[in-house]
Parts: sequence; C-alpha cells; structure tokens
Amino acid sequence: MKTETCKGYLLYNRVIVPEYDCANKIYWNGYYGSFLGIQKPRNKNIQAPLELSIIEALYLFEKKTLDIYMGNKKVEENELYTIGNKYIERFKELYIVYKDLRERGFIVRRGLKFGCDYLIYRFGPGIDHAPFGVEVFLSSEKYDPIDIVRIGRLLHSVRKKLIIAIVSGEQIKYVLLSWWKP
Repeated sequence: MKTETCKGYLLYNRVIVPEYDCANKIYWNGYYGSFLGIQKPRNKNIQAPLELSIIEALYLFEKKTLDIYMGNKKVEENELYTIGNKYIERFKELYIVYKDLRERGFIVRRGLKFGCDYLIYRFGPGIDHAPFGVEVFLSSEKYDPIDIVRIGRLLHSVRKKLIIAIVSGEQIKYVLLSWWKP
C-alpha cells in the first residue's frame, strides 16, 4: 500500500508544508520541523502549517515522504543540494551528519538556542530532554579551542554533553566531550 507523499513549498532556505494533515503526519512521525505559531505542540491535530529546514526537507525528500515545489515546478534532488549550498555554509557536512544521526534512530533538532548545530533526542521533544548537543566540524579546517569551550560550557550549563562531529569527505568521526574536575 503506497502512502501519499506530502507537498512542501520552497521559500528561500525553508520548506513550508501548508496542508495540516500532512504537516501533522510529518511532525509526529519523527519530530521534523516546527509548526508556525506553535511554541510547544501538545496534541496531534495541530491546525498550522509546518516549517522545515532545507536539511530536514532534503532528508524527507530522499525518503520519498515529501515532494518539494517552487511555485508549480517540482524541485529535483540536485536542485535542493544547489540551493542548500547557496544559502547554508557547510551544507554538505551538516546534511551528512544530520542524515547519519537520523539513520541511527535519533531525533535531530536545531541546536541554535544552545549554541550548537543540532540537539539529539532519544525519544523526542516533550518526551525527554536532549542529552546531547552536536557541533559539526570539517577535518580540513582549523578551529580556535575557545569556540569549543564556549559551546561545551553552554551545553554543560543545561546538562547536555557536547558531541563533535568531524567530517572528512563522506566519513564522520564522533567525539564526546564532557567536563571533569581534576
């Protein structure tokens, strides 16, 4: 039995799913995106469009859950990559890590509020607290250790551990950092 693919509309670097049934189906089957105007969704019949990042939208597109349009024109996968690269710095690496974490069964949400790229949940927002924040680094770049300390201290202050995802090509190495007292 084939399930219906939802429609999303690309606006700059976001994808909007305006149809409420599809918005609820996508959100509640993996906590993708955010309902417009809803801070903390509680019931499973939200009457609001869903906003997805282009990274989330690309993942759902690859999973054949979402078709994406610009106006009346259906967007192809290579177009999404081009648009993502145009608007989001480190898009390829961010997507590689996002996809890997999702494939491992984690719920992956934006981590901007906590100074990192992603928050990782075991079960989902509202069910448990995210125990980890993830920052994506490229293996070919140099970083100031102060930046790592800033991210780690902020996450530590809200009882989360920092995971650094180091991306080299298509390979990812994860490093878990935690604070300790000598």
